[in-house]
Amino acid sequence: MADLTSFDKSTFTTDSYVKRVEKPWGYELHWVPEGMLYMGKVLHIDAGKRLSLQAHDMKQESYWLINGECNLIIEDSSGELITIALEKGKGYTTKVGQRHRHQAVTDCDVVEVSTPEAGMTWRLEDDYKRPDETEEQRKKERGEV
Repeated sequence: MADLTSFDKSTFTTDSYVKRVEKPWGYELHWVPEGMLYMGKVLHIDAGKRLSLQAHDMKQESYWLINGECNLIIEDSSGELITIALEKGKGYTTKVGQRHRHQAVTDCDVVEVSTPEAGMTWRLEDDYKRPDETEEQRKKERGEV
């Protein structure tokens, strides 16, 4: 049985957290504080908008559609891009190096959980002409520098 008296209770918190990050396609609500071993966010994507076609060198992501209609364009095991209509009640996952993008049919909200926000995001196509996302670029886009 675990010895619960061995935990450093000074690190325990009961504080809530949310950080809104504006994006050209809508916004993100980060609900996991920085520095954790994982990230959680809600992607609100405006109807007709899409995220960049991207791939990550370190990050893996999983998605869960909350509401609205959203397509996931994702690379399959043969290297082809296919379009999947996200279904409520089902999860979808991208692996490191797998190309993907979200495309909103209607206004929609998608929960994203992932490994930490780290490494490089290659924006292979981007409707908003944004550069690849490095650690520095990520901070700039979030207004942290």
